[in-house]
Amino acid sequence: MNMIIDGKACAAEPGQSVMEAARQNGIDIPALCHHEALPGQACCRLCVVEAEDAGGGRNVVASCVYPAREGLSILTKTEKIVGMRKTILALLWERAPEAEGALQEYLEEYGVAGHGLKYNEARDEKCILCGLCGKACEEMGIFAIQATMRGIDKIVAPPWGEPPEPCVGCGACARVCPTGAVSCTEENGQRTIWGKTFELVKCAACGAAFATVEEMEWLKGRLLDTDLNLEFCPKCRGKESVGALA
Repeated sequence: MNMIIDGKACAAEPGQSVMEAARQNGIDIPALCHHEALPGQACCRLCVVEAEDAGGGRNVVASCVYPAREGLSILTKTEKIVGMRKTILALLWERAPEAEGALQEYLEEYGVAGHGLKYNEARDEKCILCGLCGKACEEMGIFAIQATMRGIDKIVAPPWGEPPEPCVGCGACARVCPTGAVSCTEENGQRTIWGKTFELVKCAACGAAFATVEEMEWLKGRLLDTDLNLEFCPKCRGKESVGALA
């Protein structure tokens, strides 16, 4: 199907969101809570755009969840949208003044210097409550962390703030976090995350540490295929599989 984004004719696939269609056609729409493996969060609202219908009416929509459709016209950089993004960025920065990565890049791109509300007393905060870490943990089927409390006191943490028993130290939550809020360190063959320390398994081929003992046991219990060469890291596993087929 065909649609128009910022005056450009763009092809879109059935089931795609407006954001996915835009990015597929080389048009960037900013987002912090969107990850290609975990779509549909719509938490940060930074991806807002204006959708114009056939009658000329416009609605502000979250492009990460708004479906692409034939004949749709999307405007991603109107004065209204840019103003909304600046406000959203200022509020996110106020929430998490120490956030790293993409948020800092967007603040610079949009020329945002703060909102002046100063409602967050935790000045070392990095979390913007995007929900990606909890979603990643949920998709893994582990459910070790979750959002807790409400309002400005809302945080993402293990139940009761204690090291979570279900956690296998996979680090999926840290990998998807856009602001560096999830602390995951590796040192001396160990990985520490959420207050728990795990021994790392080394690849049988290259010797690189790539997973925790608990993660490997969890994988073996989840996967029906027992010939996956789990003693190898993902990179070497692919080589071993190709070699076995040669």
